[in-house]
Amino acid sequence: MKRTVRVPATTANLGPGFDSFGCALGIYNTYTFESIEKGLEITGCAERYCNFRNLAVRSYLLTLEEAGVPFTGLRMEMLQTDVPLSRGLGSSAAMIVAGVVAANAEAGYPFDKRKLLQIATRIEGHPDNLAPALYGGLTASMMHEGMPDTVLYDMAKDLKFVVCIPDFELPTSKARKALPDTYSRADAVYNLSHGAVLLKALETGNKPLITRALNDKIHQPYRFELIDEYHTVEKIAKQEGALSCCISGAGPTILVLTDEDAFAPRLAKRLEQETRNGWKVLAPEIDRQGAVITE
Repeated sequence: MKRTVRVPATTANLGPGFDSFGCALGIYNTYTFESIEKGLEITGCAERYCNFRNLAVRSYLLTLEEAGVPFTGLRMEMLQTDVPLSRGLGSSAAMIVAGVVAANAEAGYPFDKRKLLQIATRIEGHPDNLAPALYGGLTASMMHEGMPDTVLYDMAKDLKFVVCIPDFELPTSKARKALPDTYSRADAVYNLSHGAVLLKALETGNKPLITRALNDKIHQPYRFELIDEYHTVEKIAKQEGALSCCISGAGPTILVLTDEDAFAPRLAKRLEQETRNGWKVLAPEIDRQGAVITE
């Protein structure tokens, strides 16, 4: 049986929520999975991903194994790939979540979403992107004794995310290497307090508080210089009335918060005129469904 799985893009960290906070965005990858008698067939992606190292295939196989269902063969097609690679919008998480959701259906739905998140995290390592890709909406996740848990938060209806996507990649591995091995107690307390306040501020729509709470000292100060024109984009966005800006995931995409419908076109025009990295400006809705099987 062929199944079509749609998975949203995600933005993770949200300032102080390093490896913990995430939100699903209305930008989608769509895949089809079909069990076949033998072998592996992959279409719709680069040749180097057409093998058993493909993240969607790995998560599919791991989920079948967890369910005790033998693997015979798989035909997978990437129908739609709107989530850009290595841009800080959860392209890896989208593939992993697609695989676990498809395999769960193939196995007869033995697992709930919490179990699927656990399986997916065994591949990704941390759940910040996986949780919103699976559940939808705004999430906060933690690891406890090697196992992930996640909770969902509401978000004020008038808040909007705008993403600014440059024409260059930033591999997550490079962004992680930029981080220090240890942090001071003051920096740890700073992020804990800002993260706790941020989630409530996003729920209530307290805009001045959001602006202050989006700051962090754990990852962004070490990554800004990896993103050419970050400070230029941030300056222009604030001139146009942005509430605040932060790095989306590990970057290089820049996440901008606004409460104006007309903000994104204004920002896009300024960036086209005043920057050089081909910044693509999108204003996706918040996805509140997460990964779904559409047929």
